[in-house]
Amino acid sequence: MELKKEIKQKQFINEWQKGIVNVIFTYNWLKERIKAHLKPHGITMQQFNVLRILNGQHPKPISTSIIRERMLDKMSDASRIVERLSKKGLVHRQTCHSDRRLVDVIITEEGRHLITSILKYDDELSALLGNLSEKEVIQLNILLDKARG
Repeated sequence: MELKKEIKQKQFINEWQKGIVNVIFTYNWLKERIKAHLKPHGITMQQFNVLRILNGQHPKPISTSIIRERMLDKMSDASRIVERLSKKGLVHRQTCHSDRRLVDVIITEEGRHLITSILKYDDELSALLGNLSEKEVIQLNILLDKARG
């Protein structure tokens, strides 16, 4: 549905303002659908993001500071998220051998199993942009990268 109809706004100051509002609106739309997809698995978007990062690093551990750098939500508290994932048995923490001030984190087999089961339904997540062709999604990615550039 068109943005104007969705938010019941008749006009915008200019196309740039409309673009910004559209990106924010679309982000929130996507976020709610992703949260609903993750809810049955008992994890948040931030926890999923940490598990995704750790799964990509497997079998090597990485520090919470590196996790923080790589997270999509830079305002998230990586240490707190890792603590919660540890309590769920999805990650294992240990003191870094080379720098005792750091904590190394590695995904457990249970965590890998959870990520695999979530990604098994990746088509559902990809379908969130299913109204776009592959060419359009490529263009969208280029434009979003350019906007941040």
